[in-house]
Amino acid sequence: MLFTGSTSIITVIERRHTDLQFRHEVKHEISNQDMLVLRQRLRSVMQPDSHAINGRYKIRSLYFDNLDDKVLREKLDGINVREKYRIRLYNDDSSVIHLERKFKSGGLGFKETAALTKEQALAIARGEVDWMAGSEEEVIRSFYSRLRNEGLKAKVIVDYIREPFVFAPGNVRVTLDHSIRTGISSTDFLNPDCITVPIPDSPCILEVKWDKYLPDVIRALVQLEGRHSTAFSKYAASRMYD
Repeated sequence: MLFTGSTSIITVIERRHTDLQFRHEVKHEISNQDMLVLRQRLRSVMQPDSHAINGRYKIRSLYFDNLDDKVLREKLDGINVREKYRIRLYNDDSSVIHLERKFKSGGLGFKETAALTKEQALAIARGEVDWMAGSEEEVIRSFYSRLRNEGLKAKVIVDYIREPFVFAPGNVRVTLDHSIRTGISSTDFLNPDCITVPIPDSPCILEVKWDKYLPDVIRALVQLEGRHSTAFSKYAASRMYD
């Protein structure tokens, strides 16, 4: 059964991050059949995300890590408190690009974003980052510090299709992610013709996010027998070709 208990309030987090508004996040690997069932259930109660086109959109992310693969190793080792950076765009639309900083602590997560121009995003991917030091955006300055101090570099492209649903009470967001692909070692993420390949045996991913409470109606909708929380990482799976 899914969601048999609530996640406790965050107790351990880096001091400089204690003012962040974390959200509950639960992720499960599901089958294609599960996805078909859930899609129908969710449509009956929840609304599609306003940014979706025909109920879905394509996500492309460019992930960063250092020479020791710190981000990858922390994920694989199950480190409780983690931080990662990625650049993301939707439906190959380079007019809206975001730099994202994601914090995780157990079953809680928080994301901060900063808008990037196409030229800025390409410069970061090439390692041309000195301009970031003078940015007014704290997320960009923090990323610059990590790039300089830890040697972060663009590592891999991850593509997938997302079907997002929202529910106002509890500020709930449920997503179905599938068709996960990797750019192998390519970082040419603004090129819509960049070659990506399917990740073998990649599952569909059900993810549920909410603020202080998960309404019972949503909890009931996403119940699937025999499914358990998963540590599946699109980034980690995409690095299998390294």
